[in-house]
Amino acid sequence: MLIRVPPPSRALESEVTPESVYLSRRKLMQGSLALAAMATMPGWARAEAQGLYSNVEPAKAPGWFEEKLAGARWQAITAEGESITPFKDATHYNNFYEFGTGKGDPAANAGKLQVEPWTVMVDGEVSKPGRYSIEDLVKPHAFEERIYRLRCVEAWSMVIPWLGFPLADLLKQVEPTSAARYVRFETLVDRERMPGQRSGFSLIDWPYVEGLRLDEAMHPLAFMAVGMYGRVLPNQNGAPLRLVVPWKYGFKSIKSIVRISLVDEAPKTTWERIAPNEYGFYANVNPQVDHPRWSQATERRLPSGLFSPNVIDTRMFNGYEEVADLYTGMDLARYY
Repeated sequence: MLIRVPPPSRALESEVTPESVYLSRRKLMQGSLALAAMATMPGWARAEAQGLYSNVEPAKAPGWFEEKLAGARWQAITAEGESITPFKDATHYNNFYEFGTGKGDPAANAGKLQVEPWTVMVDGEVSKPGRYSIEDLVKPHAFEERIYRLRCVEAWSMVIPWLGFPLADLLKQVEPTSAARYVRFETLVDRERMPGQRSGFSLIDWPYVEGLRLDEAMHPLAFMAVGMYGRVLPNQNGAPLRLVVPWKYGFKSIKSIVRISLVDEAPKTTWERIAPNEYGFYANVNPQVDHPRWSQATERRLPSGLFSPNVIDTRMFNGYEEVADLYTGMDLARYY
């Protein structure tokens, strides 16, 4: 399904990362030629054939991923005018506290995570509950690539090309009942392979929990990712299945999901329990509502260095203003 994002989602030209930060003029020209060539290629063409991700670290992918990749629709949604964040930055600067609190800890510690086999428990207010293998969850859906802006609550941001399918399609697959009002998600608990869960200094009561209102979850932009940069998800980025909600702060996009529950009341999410005055249930990107300890009016678009800071203005809903109707009549300073 080709989703055309309306004009409010399009990035401003002023947001483009300067080429001097991380690209030579020659590489930029090569990238432009690759994009131009891609426009003439059929939607089923592989990312490797397009040459878009030739510098991305390869990975051995499971059979269910390879089978779907051949029919993927590339650039179903784009971030027009944006430069994609380099793969190394997107995979080595992460928050995934299950593997440690440092930005480099997930990349350093996630290698032992076992993502095959993988199952997801679907329960609560659904007509088709059960423990689903990831193969069964993915099988009915065609892959598409969506290039989304990712805005962290810590005021840094990236632009990432995800591979996956709409969350709404997965929910329709399990048939929510009329009593369902919210969707609750849980991350894996594996203290043997997730050292952050063994830490005596952690404030988190595992498992990590997130949630969405059902109408938010059904919005066409809400996405289940199984890959990025034309390949399977790296462990540190939430393999094998993660949520991507581009108009919300990054902590809402829960990783390594093992449980999805349809419920009638708003679930208490992890950061909401830890610091409710700082992290609300909605967590919509909003430059007019500051974090109690820092401003949300601007962000550092990565890569960004000490002597070459790439600071840009933050946009309401991260630039995805087509979701505004979900919050009509709500005080977004109160429901942050």
